[in-house]
Amino acid sequence: MDRITEEIAHFIGTLHLTAEHAILREAYQDFMARKAQFSDPEVSPLGNAPFEAAHELLGFDPEVPYRSPAPDMHHGSPWHFPTFKLSFSPMDMKAFELPTGFQWRMPDSVSVSVTRFEPPELEPPGSVVTYANQTIFLSDDDYFGVGGHGLKFAPAAIDNTALLAAAKDAYSLSPIGNLGKPGSSAEIIKVIKTAGEALDGFTADPAGSFHVSVHQAERLDGIYVNGERVDEAPSLEDYYKFEGKEQKEPGSEVGKTGNAVIGEDGSIIVEASVTLTAGGNTLVNEAILKNFWTAAKVTAVVGDHYEINAIVQINAVWDTDSVSAGLCDWSSDAAVNQVLNIAGFDRQDISSNDAADVKDAGFPQFWAVTRIDGDLVMMNWIEQFIFQSDNDVGILSSSGATTSVIAGGNLGVNQVSIFELGFSYDLIIVGGSVYDANIIHQVNVLFDNDVVGALPGFQTSGSGSVSTSGNLLWNEAHITDIGGADRFAALPDAYLKAARSFADGGDSLSKGVLTDEAFAGLQGLRVLYISGDLLSLQYIKQTSILGDSDQIALAMDALKPHLDADWTLSTGNNALINNAAIYDLDSFGKTYVGGQKYSQETLIQAELISSQPDHLGAQNPDALVSEAVLFLDSSMLDSPGEAATAVYVPSAHDAPTDDGLQHMLGH
Repeated sequence: MDRITEEIAHFIGTLHLTAEHAILREAYQDFMARKAQFSDPEVSPLGNAPFEAAHELLGFDPEVPYRSPAPDMHHGSPWHFPTFKLSFSPMDMKAFELPTGFQWRMPDSVSVSVTRFEPPELEPPGSVVTYANQTIFLSDDDYFGVGGHGLKFAPAAIDNTALLAAAKDAYSLSPIGNLGKPGSSAEIIKVIKTAGEALDGFTADPAGSFHVSVHQAERLDGIYVNGERVDEAPSLEDYYKFEGKEQKEPGSEVGKTGNAVIGEDGSIIVEASVTLTAGGNTLVNEAILKNFWTAAKVTAVVGDHYEINAIVQINAVWDTDSVSAGLCDWSSDAAVNQVLNIAGFDRQDISSNDAADVKDAGFPQFWAVTRIDGDLVMMNWIEQFIFQSDNDVGILSSSGATTSVIAGGNLGVNQVSIFELGFSYDLIIVGGSVYDANIIHQVNVLFDNDVVGALPGFQTSGSGSVSTSGNLLWNEAHITDIGGADRFAALPDAYLKAARSFADGGDSLSKGVLTDEAFAGLQGLRVLYISGDLLSLQYIKQTSILGDSDQIALAMDALKPHLDADWTLSTGNNALINNAAIYDLDSFGKTYVGGQKYSQETLIQAELISSQPDHLGAQNPDALVSEAVLFLDSSMLDSPGEAATAVYVPSAHDAPTDDGLQHMLGH
């Protein structure tokens, strides 16, 4: 501000302060006058004045909705004692010990009644729902030209139309391959019933190209491999090693002198070699579900009990390779494709009813009840999907040095692990029905149709090896139910009356319920009442699709052919691995059913191996390669030993994907 404006502002501020001081001084004088008027000369200002808090002081409340767990029923104080008449005389009271805190009322009659205490609140289990969708898409279609061959390899591009069509055919084998993701209790029931109806009585088409095995019964037990019952499941470690998949530092595979050796005259001799890895991809889906959310020693179901366990596994590999007849003296990897479907069904009974102990054990005389008005939902819906395209196109020649091309070796992993540990009760009463389903669906589809051809004049005197197969397709699934298969029985009248009482808003349990042998030895009961349905759906869907059809042309160096070069070609050795397990807690003991009981366990395992490797050149890969090779300099054909300059021509706009490998990779 300018000088005059600043002085005016200062004056106005001083005026306001002066007026404020005057107002405060006047108010203070009036306050002191009123204080002198009402003061009590008999009470000292510092005496014992009466004090009473206007508000109740509360403890610290962090607003965290947490309640401590209920006390141990075997050692805690009583919660609830029945109000029914006890049919024994006072002479028998010596042998009947009441929990501490209860008082007898002694009327004129022989019957005895007891007082009732309000039980502490039990925490009801909430519904638990998980949706997980893991997806990996990878396109690694490489085009490369290595060495001084002066050529361009331009075969027809490989698309994934046939691969997707094959995957569709594989999916068509499954009766439950297109289950919709449920979003409500009604949709969960619909999915479970739809799956059960589709699986019931399923039979495979005998005229189909897949080998399909179906096992179905009220209960399946044991381990199955490719449709056959076995005593022990194969171990993945015996078929595939993950340890060697880490990236190695450059030069870690060679000595200090690399590919060079010292001759007798002290000169350095370079060993020529060409190494190609156009496969070696690994696709892994892994999901582990452990549903221990809630269960009880006794589960009483007024309605129906519907239970299904299903495993569907499909492996399909198309591996039709064409290898030049000129490589017949090369060593060929004898490894074949390994295709395994492994499934296990197991049921564990952890109930502990010892008849000898029941005879002398007492029964509970009090209980606490918590309730859920509606449905209790326990659902985990896991979907894992990997799609990878690794269709490589390349032309190779030895330039007299170490040449290494890695056009594959991709790793894709989906992994999820869920462990749900919740609430345990002594008695669960379900006013509706129970729908329980555990489903695992696994599909692997691989296209590994390779072409390895040699141009006219290609020859080697060094060692050579080629591997075009050796793929692994692995599906492994296990379902473990915790709860005995023979635990089911008809719903007794006492439990039905208790369920009706709870439905009407009551919480009484009759002597018929309290004296159930399953409750022997308990001092009290923790009871959960569900007015609606109990829904448990554990679903895992895993899919891996890989296209690894490589087209490789072999040629001689146009400047100086290196016949002594060592060649190592690998276009297979892919691994597609699906691994899934479901652990589902059903019951600690008995299950009473008032309606219909339906139980079904289904296993479907399908395999397709289409492998016709042809090392005799019947499909004439050399002709296919020659048709797709463009000669950039025709003089190279006439004088392959004379010096000539190779000219690089960029690929056409419709050529396979340029992945940056169309250059010299090693000298």
